[in-house]
Amino acid sequence: MKVSEINQSFKYSKIENDTVRIANDSLEYEIIILEPGFTAWLVSQVPQGYYDQKFLEQRNKIFVTNYNLRANNPTQFGADLYPLAIDYDFQTDYGYEVNYLLYFYFVYFQEKYRQRLR
Repeated sequence: MKVSEINQSFKYSKIENDTVRIANDSLEYEIIILEPGFTAWLVSQVPQGYYDQKFLEQRNKIFVTNYNLRANNPTQFGADLYPLAIDYDFQTDYGYEVNYLLYFYFVYFQEKYRQRLR
């Protein structure tokens, strides 16, 4: 799949092995999702625009907080499922695309690994 421009500075691409990379060079951030099957699963979900950005941001705050609590306690929750904390600044506007993909990654993660981050 070719890199396509979503906004002028936002790039989303599918890279080999079902890796999804989301980057915005002007904000100097990058999200890389290394999860086999995520891209195929994502196309079966509600389309972009179904949820508004505010809803996605609110859910992502909850998911990131709970995910990071587990990532910071590897002996209790396991480093295999939670290898690294997610650096998500709640005061930064990452835009709709990032919040949409991050939200659905968390939904996918919870379904696939039978975790509850709510």
